[in-house]
Amino acid sequence: MQIDVEVSALLQSKGAQVYSVTPETRVFDAIRLMADKNVGALVVLTEDRVVGVFSERDYTRKVALHGKSSKNIQVRELLSSPVISASPGTSVEECMRLMTTYRVRHLPILEGEKLAGVISIGDLVNWIISAQSTAINQLQNYIAGQYPG
Repeated sequence: MQIDVEVSALLQSKGAQVYSVTPETRVFDAIRLMADKNVGALVVLTEDRVVGVFSERDYTRKVALHGKSSKNIQVRELLSSPVISASPGTSVEECMRLMTTYRVRHLPILEGEKLAGVISIGDLVNWIISAQSTAINQLQNYIAGQYPG
């Protein structure tokens, strides 16, 4: 099972599509974008620089529970910052460790200061399930004498 593989391989297989907003975006508009794109978080950018992440968790804990109106506040008031991130060369295992340690569900992948993509905990789980399935199939083929090599 390959969890020491670089996260760049995961990004390459899932694609690097990232949805983002600016700090000035109204929370209501950010929530609408998340719903339209079926994502749980948005990267917050200022002039192509990642300044935070805005997630459903931020909304529920910082707006809904405090009785605020999402139409009257900007993302800047709620975003999670500083940003916990990784580089394309970071291993899948280390990304899991970062996400678990910092209790984040979305991890921006930065090449220097440039956004290369975002991975979610679901992306990591799917990658590991796929890697386990491949390893199991290879072992079964080896045991059955069907392993090439």
